[in-house]
Amino acid sequence: MHFFDIVRLSFRTIASYKLRSALTSLGLIIGIAAVIILTSLGRGLHTFVIAEFTQFGTNIIGIHPGKKSTFGISGATMNTVRPLSMADAAALAKLAGVVAVVPVVQGNARVETDNKQRRSNVIGAGDAVPQVWKIRPALGRFLPSGEDANPRTFAVLGDKLATELFGQTSPLGKRVRIGTDRYRVIGVMEKKGQMLGFDMDDTVYIPAGKALEMFDRESLMEIDLLYGNNVTVAALQKNITNLLTARHGGEDFTLITQNQMLESMDSVLNILTLAVAVLGGISLLVGSVGIITIMTIAASERVSEIGLLRAIGAERDIIFKLFLFEALTLSAVGGVIGVIAGIGVVGLISILVPALPAELAWAYVAAAFLLSLLIGIVSGVIPAMKAARLDPLQALHSE
Repeated sequence: MHFFDIVRLSFRTIASYKLRSALTSLGLIIGIAAVIILTSLGRGLHTFVIAEFTQFGTNIIGIHPGKKSTFGISGATMNTVRPLSMADAAALAKLAGVVAVVPVVQGNARVETDNKQRRSNVIGAGDAVPQVWKIRPALGRFLPSGEDANPRTFAVLGDKLATELFGQTSPLGKRVRIGTDRYRVIGVMEKKGQMLGFDMDDTVYIPAGKALEMFDRESLMEIDLLYGNNVTVAALQKNITNLLTARHGGEDFTLITQNQMLESMDSVLNILTLAVAVLGGISLLVGSVGIITIMTIAASERVSEIGLLRAIGAERDIIFKLFLFEALTLSAVGGVIGVIAGIGVVGLISILVPALPAELAWAYVAAAFLLSLLIGIVSGVIPAMKAARLDPLQALHSE
């Protein structure tokens, strides 16, 4: 019996048992569709989070007060931590390779006009925010330079906050009360949206020195440093460490590069995508059990057919190939339908729920389909071996 004869006979057998074949493939269809849908959501989340972090650029080093690492003894952290100061930020700005520096203080306060008020995020920063954070004023200008020593009461509103307080009226030159001081609005930032739940548009920017006074803080919460593309990060980190160690008398600060943060986040999100793929793979496992069960029952029900084939000269390997190919065909058909169904559902999610990030992970799509073929081979081997071992005379006698 030629290969194409085996293929033709396998398809005829599958077509003869339509309901059984459909139910056998259903488990794989659901499993593969589940893998594609779950991994697409995981990949979409991965892309969304990475995009949120990279919208501010990648050539950024964040400097935070306090040493995050220990020294080999449980609980042995730095006993004395000098605050990060505006003077530290000014000194860092003079380092070779540093393009701009932003001192950062963050809090929450009530922002009031003559007849409206709203609690909002307050960010104390320097004039280099547009350059470092890649966010620019849509109206007016950002905080001026030279506000470190004697900061003036200037404020720049986020797009949403400006709309909430002033509607369609231009807020430039208007006064708002933030905390106990009145600030003059000199600019409105462009729309930026949310970053990991933090609404950049519902924010007011004031000089960092004023924010330190408002929130009664001694230390800056962070200093963001932008460096050039031709700078070696390791060398710059060493220079920053040497400078701040000399100023503070010890290494009581932590450096975090944007690339380190992205690498850590990328690793976590890849593990998350793999985890949801494993959850979908459980459905594939259930589908494989279904194929094994159905093919084993089929071998028991088709004893007379097997005996007849053996009686007219079909060798054991022909019987083996026949049952194996039936299982492989069911798996392939189920795999193709599952892939189409999964891609279709992901497309519907993107259309009906555009806010939910979904992106096809083609590597997992291919892996799911190949796994369905492997399941067909594995699940067909045992029933095929059982059918091939049948004695032709006993098989005919059972009829």
